[in-house]
Amino acid sequence: MSKKNDGVILSFAAGTLVVEADEEIASILGRLLIFDERIGKYRAQAHDYAAIMRMLHACKIPLKDLARNYNELPELTLYTNKSPLMHQREAMSAWKEEKCRAVVVMPTGSGKTFFAFMAMAVLKRATLVIVPTIDLLQQWASQLEAHFKCKIGMLGGGSKEICDITVSTYDSAVLQMEFIGNRFGFVIFDECHHLPGAVNRMSASMCLAPYRLGLTATPERQDDGGEIMNQLIGKIAYYAHIDELEGSVLAPYLTKRIKVELSDSEMEEYKEARKKYTDFVRSNGIDFTQPEAWGKFIALCARKPGGREVMNAYLAQRRIARCGNAKLNTLWEIILNNPDARTIIFTADNDTAYRIGEQLCLPVLTHKTKAAERKEFLDSFRNGTYPVLVTSKVLNEGVDVPEASIGIVVSGSASTREHVQRLGRILRASDGKQAILYELVSEGTSEMSVSDRRRQSRPYQKKFSFTHRGGYHADS
Repeated sequence: MSKKNDGVILSFAAGTLVVEADEEIASILGRLLIFDERIGKYRAQAHDYAAIMRMLHACKIPLKDLARNYNELPELTLYTNKSPLMHQREAMSAWKEEKCRAVVVMPTGSGKTFFAFMAMAVLKRATLVIVPTIDLLQQWASQLEAHFKCKIGMLGGGSKEICDITVSTYDSAVLQMEFIGNRFGFVIFDECHHLPGAVNRMSASMCLAPYRLGLTATPERQDDGGEIMNQLIGKIAYYAHIDELEGSVLAPYLTKRIKVELSDSEMEEYKEARKKYTDFVRSNGIDFTQPEAWGKFIALCARKPGGREVMNAYLAQRRIARCGNAKLNTLWEIILNNPDARTIIFTADNDTAYRIGEQLCLPVLTHKTKAAERKEFLDSFRNGTYPVLVTSKVLNEGVDVPEASIGIVVSGSASTREHVQRLGRILRASDGKQAILYELVSEGTSEMSVSDRRRQSRPYQKKFSFTHRGGYHADS
């Protein structure tokens, strides 16, 4: 019997769509299909389900849909006393204009999660929320249960329960998507800038959910990740900037760069180590603007005579710039001058975080901190028992710390994303709050150029420098 008369039979198999159709119909679907000789049928990527459905409907081709296996939830109700804010209403309109398949960019603390709840209440479909960390998995599950008053499934962190509303880590979603990729009509990618990774993207490509929402505060990427998000989620439909929401949705803020001087002995050691490192880089033609440069540097250090000494010199100059004695003194002075403020101290690496914790007797959170201890530290920070936390990178994103009003960047990368994320940690609004992000930079070192590059983003157009001797002035 001609499949043209029968139309199309669509089914879901191992994270793909199997399309039974004749050649004429297959030509209409075009690039979306490939012929699988093993089964004698066409296949398509699961994420193209919505596009295939639209094309078949537009051409009035009969369809037997065996692929979709998700529930509609007509009784799904968002229980809240909150009213959507102006930027959330604007974002909702923009997302709907993109057929409920797009990325929405909002700063940390501006209500991304609540916006997702609004979207779920509009669509009333079985929903999968995908998050990057166990902390976020637990936060989302708890808030979803409170706002929708229904059972929430979880995938990750030892849990493996599927419900109509389920939260999963990216890792667990990738492992399970070939089995559950047809069980959700709506998928939300939290912190969706993580999605373009070679593995993470499978959580989107193997899922047929026709409705999609990507949430992030920092969508920018240096690779082709933006195009991948566009293909797997949709384009950026709405972008709210930090400075647009400052003073209304977000707390008013200042950024203050404090330039500190290395001691004479530190500067001498820094220059000696720096010269050994940069001479090696130049003599071997290593260009750190290229993505493969760091791997080349590591390989050459391992291979060439004197390479170990060069690597040690690199580590030494970095250690001195990141946490000289003047930074520790300035750090302590800021803490003493703000005794009532809850403060997060950010470092680029664990060693610096632990050194600060040991020198100043402060609690330290890194990726090595055990789950129970992490919970104790965060709970103590929220209730004020610990007014200061030191962290390397684990608090850059994904942990709710609404009480913090001061951030101190002791060291970090040149990444604009990292710096915007750290600023976002202190911007959640509360009555009378004034947020301040201090950035400590070792003058006369490579940290100055790193600081200049990461401060080029829009939220840092309000530029200030601040000295530990007191006072601040506009930074040119």
